[in-house]
Amino acid sequence: MSNWPNPPSHEWFWVSAGLVLLALYYLWMAWRTWLDPLFSTQGVNREARRAWVQHIMADPGLGILAVQTLRNSTMAATFLASTAILLIIGVLNLSGKADQISTSWQALSLFGQVDPKLWDIKLLALLIDFFVAFFSFAMAVRLFNHVGYQITLPPALRPAVVSPEQVARHLNRAGGFYSIGMRAYYLCVPLVFWLFGPHFMMLACLALIPILYAADRAQTNGR
Repeated sequence: MSNWPNPPSHEWFWVSAGLVLLALYYLWMAWRTWLDPLFSTQGVNREARRAWVQHIMADPGLGILAVQTLRNSTMAATFLASTAILLIIGVLNLSGKADQISTSWQALSLFGQVDPKLWDIKLLALLIDFFVAFFSFAMAVRLFNHVGYQITLPPALRPAVVSPEQVARHLNRAGGFYSIGMRAYYLCVPLVFWLFGPHFMMLACLALIPILYAADRAQTNGR
């Protein structure tokens, strides 16, 4: 335990405050969406995906449209998963140069330099974040592929378990993993600013919340 960094109290204060604010925002958004599923874009998209699957599976002639739509979703998730891998490689390369860049990167910090081992923890947090993004997008690709096979089956050949409700559930799970991957990308912004100083991370969290709200809030007439 003697080799474990002991960050000053101000480091934990600013970092914890920023993470708590983000957690409170997500809890509030989840609560509002639970009360009103159409309050958030995630809730609207879940309902839209469910209705889309019902529509596609009710008309076998729409199979081409289904494949094209799922292909676009798969390509987007694949691109973002590949980007996450590149970012992971970049962070690993950055970790090998921590001694050279940590001093210059924290020149604007109000609290001076930090323990080099704490710098390693910051990079580890970034790595974990990008691994979560990669795993989420990879799972989204997997589920989009499953839905592509299931949604185009003719009614006479569909197994009992391949019902529109079940296919919609798979598609919504894919959408859920895609959303988690995007949230991991959003989280990397405060984590990157943490490299420059804990107060920068707090400011990044404060700036991120209204941006997230603008993206998460479903804009509907009269609501």
